[in-house]
Amino acid sequence: MSRTFLEREDVIPLLSEVFREHGYDGASLSAITAHTGLGKGSLYHFFPGGKKEMADAVLGEIENWFEESVFAPLRSETDIRHAVASMLSAVDSYFHSGGRICLVGAFALSNTRDQFALRIRHYFQAWTDTLSDSIERSGLDHSAARAIAEEYIGGIQGALLLARGLDDPLVFTRALHRLNARMNDIFRN
Repeated sequence: MSRTFLEREDVIPLLSEVFREHGYDGASLSAITAHTGLGKGSLYHFFPGGKKEMADAVLGEIENWFEESVFAPLRSETDIRHAVASMLSAVDSYFHSGGRICLVGAFALSNTRDQFALRIRHYFQAWTDTLSDSIERSGLDHSAARAIAEEYIGGIQGALLLARGLDDPLVFTRALHRLNARMNDIFRN
């Protein structure tokens, strides 16, 4: 039975989960229609460019979420410890406490990377730059702030991968707690 969606935006979260579950290459039209409940005609009505346009829309939705929920708060918060705690809380929620993979990271690790290279690079660059700038505003020099930002983004992404590989989401939760404690240690008054 087909679902009826009023807006293209209503379909994007469902597509996101199809790509998370199957990857880009494995997300066949039959898997997409089965998961979304939409027929081919409806899918092509919303996404005339096919699967690539669907993946672009999903990546755009991820970029928007990170801009609103992670980057904007990092830019506006003056207390770096609070800013990082908020960032870690947001990513914990977004990644379902380690139970949900990073789709951008998954695309970066697969053959899909070349098709979406600019979007993937932008996502990781924006996150690293925004966190680094926030840390730098708190008194560390540029190279130290950059190194910490890279450590944090790498730690989050690595913990997601390890949690998935071990089928133990608590690995992710423990990693976030360690990252939060580390920032508190760095900026202890």
